[in-house]
Amino acid sequence: MSEEKIYEELDEVFQDVFDDESIHVTADTTAKDIEDWDSLEHINLVVAIENHFGMKFNMNEVTTMKNVGEMVQIIKERI
Repeated sequence: MSEEKIYEELDEVFQDVFDDESIHVTADTTAKDIEDWDSLEHINLVVAIENHFGMKFNMNEVTTMKNVGEMVQIIKERI
């Protein structure tokens, strides 16, 4: 799957989790860029992404990802 396709699919997951159709993520998107992205929503987001892509992040990845770009690289490696 191309990075472009992963970003398109992540847009859908983020929009669903945060109930905001205007969200469009980039490699530089962080929790600071999305108003409701707090620690609880981070867990919901991670689970939604894992379910969507049929993969699992390990705990170290979940706690050290700095932006969506790092998330995309992990997803790309796993699928």
